[in-house]
Amino acid sequence: MFDKSVLIVEDEEFIQALLKGLLNQEGYDVIGVKTGEDAIALTKSFLPDLILLDIMLPGINGLEVCKILKENEKTCRIPIIILTSKESEDDIVNGLECGANDYVSKTAGHKELLARIKTALRKCCDKASNNSDIIKIDNLIIDIKKLKVFVMDKPLPLNQTEFKILLFLASKPGQVFTREQIINAVKDDDYFSSERYIDTLITNLRKKLGDYSKYIKTVHGLGYSLEN
Repeated sequence: MFDKSVLIVEDEEFIQALLKGLLNQEGYDVIGVKTGEDAIALTKSFLPDLILLDIMLPGINGLEVCKILKENEKTCRIPIIILTSKESEDDIVNGLECGANDYVSKTAGHKELLARIKTALRKCCDKASNNSDIIKIDNLIIDIKKLKVFVMDKPLPLNQTEFKILLFLASKPGQVFTREQIINAVKDDDYFSSERYIDTLITNLRKKLGDYSKYIKTVHGLGYSLEN
């Protein structure tokens, strides 16, 4: 089972295939596209954990792609590593000024590339742990500051109680919460006459989540958990 996903934006088939094989061996789920336009289009329905981006692409070049993704609220937190044959100091500066998290030459060894990928992912996780404003579960995004939930960039019409329940479950993925614990977490919103009322709220929440309702698991005899 893959833990992290990597999007490779590379128009040379041989290099893309080589990178896919290398990353698959390391346990990454890898998707490859050949143009910047395809990369931008893909991120509207799929948010990878990291992007490997070439500069010299047909159509929109890699620097423009990087700018566009870093200026988008939904994709700005995805770490981007520019992987290119352009190695001058000006090229590196331009790449980093566009918002890239790292800049790696295509002549770099496999060990160096893998190390840089792991470092970028680790830094991203560290920032996420220190930033309580956003929780991301695949393409489900919980914006705590704005009190909104998005699925593939589309806001879900959750009421305040449903939002609090989802946020509470997402705060500790995999942990089973009893109905009483869930009630205590959201009790400021409504008066709950019965723990079974939670079941109704969960049912309504699942309907609104659609395909993402699968992440809310019922643990019979105990309560509910959210599995990533």
